[in-house]
Amino acid sequence: MHRLSLIALTLTFATPLLAQQAADAIAPETAGAGDSFAGLSDAARAALDTKAAGKPVTAQDWMIAAANPLAVQAGADVLAAGGSAADAMIATQAVLGLVEPQSSGLGGGAFLVWYDAATGKVTTLDARETAPLAVTPKAFLNDDGTPMGFFDAVVGGLSVGTPGTPKLMEVAHRRWGRTNWADLFDDAIELGTNGFAVSDRMAGAIADDAERLARFPATAAYFLPNGNPLPAGATLTNPAYADTLTQISQHGTAAYYTGPIAQDIIATVRNADGNPGYLAMDDLALYQVKERDPVCVMYRAAEVCGMGPPSSGALTVGQILGMLDTYDLAALGPDSPESWRLIGDASRLAFADRGRYMADSDFVPMPTAGLTAAPYLAERAALLSGDDALPEVAPGMPEWDHAMLLGDDIALEFPSTSHISIVDSFGNALSMTTTIENGFGSRLFVRGFLLNNELTDFSFATHDDAGYPIANRIEPGKRPRSSMSPTIVMQDGKPIMVVGSPGGSQIIGYVAQTIIAHLDWGMDAQQAVAMGHGLNRFGTMDLEAGTPLAELEQPLADLGFEVKVGDLNSGLHAIVIDGETLTGGADPRREGIALGE
Repeated sequence: MHRLSLIALTLTFATPLLAQQAADAIAPETAGAGDSFAGLSDAARAALDTKAAGKPVTAQDWMIAAANPLAVQAGADVLAAGGSAADAMIATQAVLGLVEPQSSGLGGGAFLVWYDAATGKVTTLDARETAPLAVTPKAFLNDDGTPMGFFDAVVGGLSVGTPGTPKLMEVAHRRWGRTNWADLFDDAIELGTNGFAVSDRMAGAIADDAERLARFPATAAYFLPNGNPLPAGATLTNPAYADTLTQISQHGTAAYYTGPIAQDIIATVRNADGNPGYLAMDDLALYQVKERDPVCVMYRAAEVCGMGPPSSGALTVGQILGMLDTYDLAALGPDSPESWRLIGDASRLAFADRGRYMADSDFVPMPTAGLTAAPYLAERAALLSGDDALPEVAPGMPEWDHAMLLGDDIALEFPSTSHISIVDSFGNALSMTTTIENGFGSRLFVRGFLLNNELTDFSFATHDDAGYPIANRIEPGKRPRSSMSPTIVMQDGKPIMVVGSPGGSQIIGYVAQTIIAHLDWGMDAQQAVAMGHGLNRFGTMDLEAGTPLAELEQPLADLGFEVKVGDLNSGLHAIVIDGETLTGGADPRREGIALGE
């Protein structure tokens, strides 16, 4: 495939403060990161420099933004050769699983939102992992009935759900692919066979998690050769991963979900030392990607569309935006404590509903329509009409077709994950968030890839203290609730923004803020993903250290918030579509880039 021509790049900052926000948010790992990516095209290296300068990428034909330059380049080559967004996603994901294994891969799951230019339809595909059929409701309870410690449950086979990402890649290709399936794995196979340079981010993640990675021999042998964490810049080969991809490229995902690869996955899970799991061959053989109805909520003149249950992403993002729709954030601006009071308390109200109602709707009746109904959002928005922080929040009472008493969920969801945004030359748009959940998942390594720990996204407790069942409790075949929020923003029936992020339950706030930054505050794609973060999920207002937003610590405390200033490590990737122009942004806190032509 041919390499890309140098990209045209533009920069327009609305105010000096916004420029400062973008610059301040750039993490140290970005500096010199290009040295870790041998073999990049000139265009990709230029994109690294451009992101470091806080500038967006512009293009006319197609664009891709994802978390690692090598993966972006693989997807960009597919787009440049006439492939679809679905084709490019497959090539990108295959490389991400190799060069960013701590975040996503063949052992995980994903949610995909697709806009089809030919039909004008938005489709969502659910490739969330499923609980094994042999699982029990008390899987994460100790003998005395108390919940296990989080990492006691994570590390090992107990946390592993049935992976969905390989099947999603195949389903997407069958529906929307234009390029030969086998060719889409070439770059990843080549990198696995001949080696790639370990990036700064991957090396840092390994060093930070070395103790857990050392627990299982196969994992330790790959990430901790001779007992030492892989350093940045080290050349790493993964022939086992290359072989797995070769089998999938030649025989489809049947090679993954049945036969020797599947047998090795099951043996690894069920024989995990000290913490074996339930996964069985039948779980793999029966796994299906599900098409779901998208959840769309009006905000300003746009329609914000994303993934419905078992994701809480689109519902919670939609609720936040729906509550804010009657408030003039544009006039208040991004530097106003009042803007962040409104955003923070809208988020708290949405998260209260999330904890009470949201789960896999195949197993738990959900008031999905009621949660985003205009009268209900207006009722919740009225709670924001004061002039200080809400003293407390509680779940609302959305309309639904029958009553059900549910307890509030306190499940943990730790940051990891990755996100891909693509617009192809045919006008199709793809937003996909992909994960193995916690960094390095279950820490079980098989056939060159890590297995997920998605089952720990379920509530460990089955009932609350009052005895009410928790919607997100674990059940056989059920998909755990997620915060992943792949989003396509529509206007007049066409996409105007493609966005998403990793970050555990913080994803919801990252995505909602980025949409507000663009639609209300006029920021371009790079400004929107780079600006300082402000989040409030459960009562504490989290402000990102080292950004101008941290200067609002005292004003927000004066409004009654408990405020915490610290790191908020998003991984946003956004594409803005304005007529014939595509503008891309990649989060400066991570290694990704946007590329276009």
